[in-house]
Amino acid sequence: MAVIESPMAGKVIEILVEVGQSVQEDDEVIILEAMKMENPVYAPENGVVKEIKVEVGKKVEEGEVLIVLE
Repeated sequence: MAVIESPMAGKVIEILVEVGQSVQEDDEVIILEAMKMENPVYAPENGVVKEIKVEVGKKVEEGEVLIVLE
């Protein structure tokens, strides 16, 4: 099991995956807005989305868990 953490503080503006969806390493999974720029967050490895811990509009801190993969 792996987790996808926020690489920076920002606001979740788009979630590109759903629970149960397969993802490949380097797939974009979430878009964060930070410093008025859109920053994609990528899957660190292949897996299946087990849980999404954030919702659109949520402010997140650097290192916060966004998605759990299995």
